[in-house]
Amino acid sequence: MQCPFSRLVIKVGSGLLVDASREPNTAFVAGLADEIARLRANQVDVLLVSSGAIALGAPQLGIKSRGRRLDELQAAAAVGQVALAQLWQSHLDAHGLRAAQLLLTLGDTESRRRYLNALDTIRVLLKRGVVPVINENDTVATDEIRFGDNDGLAARVAQMVDADALVLLSDVDGLYTKHPSDIDAELVARIDRIDASTEAMVSERRSSWGSGGMRSKLAAASLATAAGVEVFVTNGTRSGCIERWLDGGPATHFVASARPERARKRWIAGALRPAGQLWLDAGACTALRNGKSLLPVGVRRVDGAFQRGDTVVLVDEQGIEIARGLCACDAAETRALLSESSVAVSRHGALIHRNDLVLTEREASL
Repeated sequence: MQCPFSRLVIKVGSGLLVDASREPNTAFVAGLADEIARLRANQVDVLLVSSGAIALGAPQLGIKSRGRRLDELQAAAAVGQVALAQLWQSHLDAHGLRAAQLLLTLGDTESRRRYLNALDTIRVLLKRGVVPVINENDTVATDEIRFGDNDGLAARVAQMVDADALVLLSDVDGLYTKHPSDIDAELVARIDRIDASTEAMVSERRSSWGSGGMRSKLAAASLATAAGVEVFVTNGTRSGCIERWLDGGPATHFVASARPERARKRWIAGALRPAGQLWLDAGACTALRNGKSLLPVGVRRVDGAFQRGDTVVLVDEQGIEIARGLCACDAAETRALLSESSVAVSRHGALIHRNDLVLTEREASL
Protein backbone atom coordinates (compact mmCIF):
# COMPACT_ATOMS: atom_id res chain seq x y z
CA MET A 1 0.00 0.00 0.00
CA GLN A 2 1.59 3.25 -1.16
CA CYS A 3 1.15 6.17 1.23
CA PRO A 4 2.57 9.69 0.80
CA PHE A 5 2.54 10.25 4.56
CA SER A 6 5.05 8.94 7.09
CA ARG A 7 2.85 9.29 10.17
CA LEU A 8 -0.93 8.84 10.23
CA VAL A 9 -3.52 9.23 12.95
CA ILE A 10 -6.71 7.30 12.19
CA LYS A 11 -9.83 7.96 14.22
CA VAL A 12 -12.60 5.37 14.50
CA GLY A 13 -15.99 6.15 16.02
CA SER A 14 -18.33 3.94 18.02
CA GLY A 15 -20.71 3.66 15.08
CA LEU A 16 -18.06 1.74 13.14
CA LEU A 17 -16.95 -0.41 16.09
CA VAL A 18 -20.40 -1.68 17.07
CA ASP A 19 -22.95 -3.17 14.67
CA ALA A 20 -26.74 -2.86 14.72
CA SER A 21 -27.07 -5.76 17.18
CA ARG A 22 -24.70 -3.98 19.59
CA GLU A 23 -21.97 -6.54 19.01
CA PRO A 24 -18.37 -5.75 17.99
CA ASN A 25 -18.12 -5.16 14.25
CA THR A 26 -15.36 -7.71 13.79
CA ALA A 27 -15.41 -7.47 10.00
CA PHE A 28 -14.59 -3.76 10.17
CA VAL A 29 -11.90 -4.22 12.82
CA ALA A 30 -10.29 -7.09 10.93
CA GLY A 31 -10.26 -5.09 7.70
CA LEU A 32 -8.75 -1.99 9.27
CA ALA A 33 -6.17 -4.06 11.13
CA ASP A 34 -5.12 -5.56 7.79
CA GLU A 35 -4.73 -2.08 6.28
CA ILE A 36 -2.74 -0.87 9.29
CA ALA A 37 -0.44 -3.86 8.89
CA ARG A 38 0.18 -2.99 5.25
CA LEU A 39 0.90 0.63 6.16
CA ARG A 40 3.37 -0.51 8.83
CA ALA A 41 5.04 -2.79 6.28
CA ASN A 42 5.71 0.36 4.24
CA GLN A 43 7.29 2.12 7.25
CA VAL A 44 4.27 4.33 7.98
CA ASP A 45 3.71 5.11 11.65
CA VAL A 46 0.06 4.57 12.54
CA LEU A 47 -1.71 5.81 15.65
CA LEU A 48 -5.28 4.68 16.19
CA VAL A 49 -7.74 6.82 18.14
CA SER A 50 -10.58 4.43 18.84
CA SER A 51 -13.93 5.08 20.46
CA GLY A 52 -16.14 2.19 21.51
CA ALA A 53 -15.46 1.54 25.19
CA ILE A 54 -18.87 2.71 26.39
CA ALA A 55 -20.65 1.01 23.48
CA LEU A 56 -18.91 -2.29 24.22
CA GLY A 57 -19.22 -2.08 27.99
CA ALA A 58 -22.83 -0.96 28.30
CA PRO A 59 -24.45 -4.26 27.22
CA GLN A 60 -22.32 -6.14 29.74
CA LEU A 61 -23.81 -3.96 32.50
CA GLY A 62 -27.37 -4.12 31.17
CA ILE A 63 -27.38 -0.49 30.03
CA LYS A 64 -29.70 -0.41 27.03
CA SER A 65 -29.10 3.09 25.67
CA ARG A 66 -26.64 5.89 26.08
CA GLY A 67 -28.20 7.89 28.90
CA ARG A 68 -27.09 10.98 30.72
CA ARG A 69 -25.97 9.47 34.04
CA LEU A 70 -22.24 10.02 34.31
CA ASP A 71 -21.65 7.18 36.76
CA GLU A 72 -23.23 4.63 34.42
CA LEU A 73 -21.26 5.89 31.43
CA GLN A 74 -18.02 5.75 33.40
CA ALA A 75 -18.77 2.25 34.65
CA ALA A 76 -19.55 1.14 31.09
CA ALA A 77 -16.26 2.68 29.93
CA ALA A 78 -14.33 0.85 32.64
CA VAL A 79 -15.71 -2.50 31.48
CA GLY A 80 -15.57 -1.65 27.79
CA GLN A 81 -11.93 -0.53 27.78
CA VAL A 82 -10.89 -4.12 28.46
CA ALA A 83 -13.00 -5.40 25.59
CA LEU A 84 -11.83 -2.63 23.26
CA ALA A 85 -8.15 -3.32 23.92
CA GLN A 86 -8.65 -7.06 23.46
CA LEU A 87 -10.58 -6.49 20.24
CA TRP A 88 -7.80 -4.47 18.59
CA GLN A 89 -5.00 -6.65 19.93
CA SER A 90 -6.59 -9.86 18.70
CA HIS A 91 -6.88 -8.56 15.14
CA LEU A 92 -3.51 -6.80 15.04
CA ASP A 93 -1.88 -9.89 16.51
CA ALA A 94 -2.95 -11.81 13.42
CA HIS A 95 -0.45 -9.63 11.52
CA GLY A 96 2.31 -9.88 14.10
CA LEU A 97 1.64 -6.40 15.46
CA ARG A 98 1.50 -5.38 19.09
CA ALA A 99 -1.11 -2.88 20.30
CA ALA A 100 -0.69 -0.56 23.29
CA GLN A 101 -3.54 1.13 25.09
CA LEU A 102 -3.24 4.81 26.08
CA LEU A 103 -6.03 6.57 27.97
CA LEU A 104 -5.78 10.36 27.93
CA THR A 105 -7.67 13.28 29.41
CA LEU A 106 -7.64 16.90 28.32
CA GLY A 107 -5.14 17.67 31.07
CA ASP A 108 -2.63 15.32 29.46
CA THR A 109 -2.37 17.69 26.50
CA GLU A 110 -2.84 20.97 28.41
CA SER A 111 -0.21 20.28 31.07
CA ARG A 112 3.21 20.56 29.47
CA ARG A 113 4.78 17.95 31.76
CA ARG A 114 2.02 15.41 31.18
CA TYR A 115 2.08 16.23 27.47
CA LEU A 116 5.82 15.48 27.33
CA ASN A 117 5.36 12.25 29.28
CA ALA A 118 2.61 11.09 26.92
CA LEU A 119 4.66 12.10 23.88
CA ASP A 120 7.75 10.26 25.16
CA THR A 121 5.67 7.11 25.67
CA ILE A 122 4.21 7.32 22.17
CA ARG A 123 7.64 7.89 20.64
CA VAL A 124 9.02 4.74 22.28
CA LEU A 125 6.02 2.70 21.14
CA LEU A 126 6.34 3.89 17.54
CA LYS A 127 10.09 3.30 17.54
CA ARG A 128 9.46 -0.30 18.58
CA GLY A 129 6.80 -0.86 15.95
CA VAL A 130 3.83 -0.86 18.32
CA VAL A 131 0.43 0.52 17.27
CA PRO A 132 -0.84 2.93 19.95
CA VAL A 133 -4.60 2.57 20.48
CA ILE A 134 -5.71 5.80 22.13
CA ASN A 135 -9.00 6.67 23.78
CA GLU A 136 -10.25 9.30 26.17
CA ASN A 137 -10.19 8.12 29.78
CA ASP A 138 -13.96 8.18 30.17
CA THR A 139 -13.76 6.44 33.54
CA VAL A 140 -12.46 9.65 35.17
CA ALA A 141 -13.16 12.45 32.68
CA THR A 142 -15.99 14.87 33.44
CA ASP A 143 -17.42 17.68 31.35
CA GLU A 144 -14.88 20.10 32.82
CA ILE A 145 -11.82 18.02 31.91
CA ARG A 146 -12.79 16.14 28.77
CA PHE A 147 -12.14 16.67 25.08
CA GLY A 148 -15.84 16.37 24.34
CA ASP A 149 -15.45 13.64 21.72
CA ASN A 150 -12.72 11.55 20.18
CA ASP A 151 -12.56 13.72 17.06
CA GLY A 152 -11.10 16.43 19.29
CA LEU A 153 -8.81 13.92 20.95
CA ALA A 154 -7.58 12.72 17.57
CA ALA A 155 -6.78 16.29 16.55
CA ARG A 156 -4.81 16.87 19.76
CA VAL A 157 -2.92 13.60 19.26
CA ALA A 158 -2.10 14.51 15.65
CA GLN A 159 -0.81 17.87 16.86
CA MET A 160 1.18 16.24 19.65
CA VAL A 161 3.03 13.71 17.48
CA ASP A 162 3.57 15.98 14.45
CA ALA A 163 1.47 13.72 12.27
CA ASP A 164 1.43 14.33 8.54
CA ALA A 165 -2.26 13.51 8.25
CA LEU A 166 -5.35 12.80 10.33
CA VAL A 167 -8.02 10.51 8.87
CA LEU A 168 -11.46 10.80 10.47
CA LEU A 169 -13.50 7.74 9.47
CA SER A 170 -17.21 8.47 9.21
CA ASP A 171 -20.40 6.83 7.92
CA VAL A 172 -20.48 9.20 4.94
CA ASP A 173 -17.93 10.06 2.25
CA GLY A 174 -17.12 13.46 3.72
CA LEU A 175 -18.63 16.92 4.09
CA TYR A 176 -21.57 17.64 1.79
CA THR A 177 -23.06 20.96 0.75
CA LYS A 178 -26.33 19.75 2.31
CA HIS A 179 -27.47 16.72 4.24
CA PRO A 180 -26.20 13.67 2.31
CA SER A 181 -29.76 12.38 1.93
CA ASP A 182 -30.75 15.46 -0.10
CA ILE A 183 -30.86 14.71 -3.80
CA ASP A 184 -28.87 17.82 -4.72
CA ALA A 185 -26.24 17.40 -2.00
CA GLU A 186 -22.68 17.46 -3.35
CA LEU A 187 -19.51 16.17 -1.74
CA VAL A 188 -16.96 18.91 -1.02
CA ALA A 189 -13.61 17.48 -2.07
CA ARG A 190 -11.38 20.22 -0.66
CA ILE A 191 -11.63 22.89 2.03
CA ASP A 192 -8.78 25.39 2.04
CA ARG A 193 -10.16 27.48 4.87
CA ILE A 194 -12.82 26.69 7.46
CA ASP A 195 -15.18 29.64 7.79
CA ALA A 196 -18.85 30.46 8.29
CA SER A 197 -19.78 29.08 4.88
CA THR A 198 -18.19 25.76 5.81
CA GLU A 199 -20.06 25.68 9.11
CA ALA A 200 -23.32 26.28 7.27
CA MET A 201 -22.94 23.00 5.38
CA VAL A 202 -22.88 20.90 8.53
CA SER A 203 -25.83 18.72 9.48
CA GLU A 204 -25.63 16.51 12.54
CA ARG A 205 -25.78 12.75 12.23
CA ARG A 206 -24.93 10.79 15.35
CA SER A 207 -25.23 7.17 16.34
CA SER A 208 -26.97 6.18 19.57
CA TRP A 209 -23.58 5.53 21.17
CA GLY A 210 -21.38 8.13 19.49
CA SER A 211 -20.80 11.60 20.89
CA GLY A 212 -19.52 13.19 17.70
CA GLY A 213 -20.94 14.18 14.34
CA MET A 214 -19.82 16.22 11.36
CA ARG A 215 -19.71 19.37 13.47
CA SER A 216 -17.19 17.79 15.84
CA LYS A 217 -15.15 16.66 12.83
CA LEU A 218 -15.14 20.21 11.55
CA ALA A 219 -13.88 21.45 14.92
CA ALA A 220 -11.19 18.76 14.94
CA ALA A 221 -10.15 19.70 11.40
CA SER A 222 -9.86 23.34 12.45
CA LEU A 223 -7.54 22.44 15.33
CA ALA A 224 -5.41 19.97 13.39
CA THR A 225 -4.99 22.04 10.22
CA ALA A 226 -3.90 24.99 12.36
CA ALA A 227 -1.12 22.73 13.63
CA GLY A 228 0.07 21.89 10.12
CA VAL A 229 -1.75 18.54 9.81
CA GLU A 230 -3.64 17.56 6.66
CA VAL A 231 -7.12 16.27 7.60
CA PHE A 232 -9.35 13.91 5.64
CA VAL A 233 -12.91 12.81 6.36
CA THR A 234 -13.86 9.66 4.51
CA ASN A 235 -16.24 6.71 4.67
CA GLY A 236 -15.21 3.91 6.99
CA THR A 237 -18.21 1.67 6.33
CA ARG A 238 -16.78 0.39 3.08
CA SER A 239 -14.17 -2.35 3.04
CA GLY A 240 -10.66 -1.22 2.26
CA CYS A 241 -11.51 2.33 3.35
CA ILE A 242 -7.91 3.47 3.86
CA GLU A 243 -6.66 2.10 0.54
CA ARG A 244 -9.67 3.59 -1.24
CA TRP A 245 -8.89 6.97 0.32
CA LEU A 246 -5.21 6.72 -0.67
CA ASP A 247 -6.24 5.82 -4.22
CA GLY A 248 -8.22 9.05 -4.49
CA GLY A 249 -11.61 7.77 -3.40
CA PRO A 250 -14.37 10.03 -2.07
CA ALA A 251 -13.25 12.21 0.84
CA THR A 252 -13.11 15.78 2.05
CA HIS A 253 -9.58 17.16 2.37
CA PHE A 254 -9.09 19.96 4.89
CA VAL A 255 -5.84 21.61 3.88
CA ALA A 256 -3.27 22.45 6.55
CA SER A 257 -3.39 26.21 7.05
CA ALA A 258 -0.19 26.84 8.99
CA ARG A 259 3.39 25.70 9.31
CA PRO A 260 3.97 23.61 12.45
CA GLU A 261 6.28 26.29 13.85
CA ARG A 262 3.56 28.92 13.72
CA ALA A 263 1.02 26.44 15.09
CA ARG A 264 3.30 25.78 18.06
CA LYS A 265 3.47 29.52 18.71
CA ARG A 266 -0.30 29.71 18.61
CA TRP A 267 -0.56 26.75 20.98
CA ILE A 268 1.77 28.33 23.50
CA ALA A 269 0.03 31.70 23.25
CA GLY A 270 -3.52 30.51 23.70
CA ALA A 271 -4.01 26.80 24.34
CA LEU A 272 -2.03 26.31 27.53
CA ARG A 273 -2.95 27.65 30.94
CA PRO A 274 -0.21 29.88 32.38
CA ALA A 275 1.16 28.61 35.69
CA GLY A 276 3.28 31.61 36.67
CA GLN A 277 4.61 35.03 35.78
CA LEU A 278 8.05 36.53 35.20
CA TRP A 279 8.71 40.27 35.48
CA LEU A 280 11.38 41.45 33.04
CA ASP A 281 13.58 44.50 32.81
CA ALA A 282 13.61 46.78 29.77
CA GLY A 283 16.69 45.11 28.29
CA ALA A 284 15.10 41.67 28.36
CA CYS A 285 11.91 42.99 26.74
CA THR A 286 13.94 44.52 23.94
CA ALA A 287 15.88 41.29 23.45
CA LEU A 288 12.67 39.26 23.16
CA ARG A 289 11.24 41.68 20.62
CA ASN A 290 14.42 41.20 18.59
CA GLY A 291 13.94 37.43 18.47
CA LYS A 292 16.28 36.47 21.31
CA SER A 293 15.80 33.87 24.04
CA LEU A 294 15.07 34.92 27.61
CA LEU A 295 18.16 34.80 29.84
CA PRO A 296 17.92 34.72 33.66
CA VAL A 297 19.77 38.02 33.95
CA GLY A 298 16.75 39.86 32.56
CA VAL A 299 14.27 38.56 35.16
CA ARG A 300 13.42 40.83 38.07
CA ARG A 301 10.65 38.92 39.87
CA VAL A 302 9.06 35.46 39.86
CA ASP A 303 5.38 34.84 40.66
CA GLY A 304 3.67 31.47 40.96
CA ALA A 305 4.62 27.87 41.68
CA PHE A 306 5.24 26.58 38.18
CA GLN A 307 7.21 23.48 37.25
CA ARG A 308 9.79 22.94 34.54
CA GLY A 309 8.06 23.02 31.15
CA ASP A 310 5.03 24.97 32.38
CA THR A 311 3.75 28.01 30.54
CA VAL A 312 4.54 31.36 32.14
CA VAL A 313 3.48 34.89 31.27
CA LEU A 314 6.23 37.44 30.69
CA VAL A 315 5.45 41.01 31.68
CA ASP A 316 7.38 44.27 31.49
CA GLU A 317 8.17 46.57 34.43
CA GLN A 318 4.63 48.02 34.24
CA GLY A 319 3.04 44.58 34.45
CA ILE A 320 1.94 44.54 30.81
CA GLU A 321 2.08 41.12 29.16
CA ILE A 322 4.50 40.96 26.25
CA ALA A 323 5.02 37.22 25.79
CA ARG A 324 4.38 33.68 26.96
CA GLY A 325 6.77 30.76 26.98
CA LEU A 326 7.72 27.35 28.35
CA CYS A 327 10.14 27.80 31.23
CA ALA A 328 13.20 25.54 31.41
CA CYS A 329 13.34 25.79 35.23
CA ASP A 330 10.75 25.50 37.95
CA ALA A 331 9.81 28.49 40.11
CA ALA A 332 12.20 27.64 42.95
CA GLU A 333 15.16 27.21 40.58
CA THR A 334 14.31 30.47 38.83
CA ARG A 335 14.14 32.37 42.13
CA ALA A 336 17.46 30.83 43.17
CA LEU A 337 19.05 32.10 39.96
CA LEU A 338 17.93 35.63 40.81
CA SER A 339 19.82 35.48 44.11
CA GLU A 340 23.09 34.34 42.53
CA SER A 341 25.87 36.65 41.43
CA SER A 342 25.59 38.27 38.04
CA VAL A 343 28.56 36.23 36.80
CA ALA A 344 26.92 32.94 37.80
CA VAL A 345 23.64 33.98 36.25
CA SER A 346 25.31 34.99 32.99
CA ARG A 347 26.75 31.48 32.66
CA HIS A 348 23.31 29.91 32.84
CA GLY A 349 21.61 28.96 29.59
CA ALA A 350 18.32 30.32 28.32
CA LEU A 351 15.49 30.34 30.79
CA ILE A 352 13.04 30.27 27.88
CA HIS A 353 14.38 29.39 24.44
CA ARG A 354 13.09 31.51 21.57
CA ASN A 355 11.52 28.40 20.00
CA ASP A 356 9.43 27.99 23.15
CA LEU A 357 8.38 31.64 23.31
CA VAL A 358 5.71 33.73 21.58
CA LEU A 359 5.35 37.49 21.64
CA THR A 360 1.67 37.87 22.42
CA GLU A 361 1.71 41.60 21.73
CA ARG A 362 2.78 40.91 18.16
CA GLU A 363 1.83 37.33 17.34
CA ALA A 364 -1.42 36.69 19.19
CA SER A 365 -3.33 36.96 15.92
CA LEU A 366 -1.29 34.26 14.16
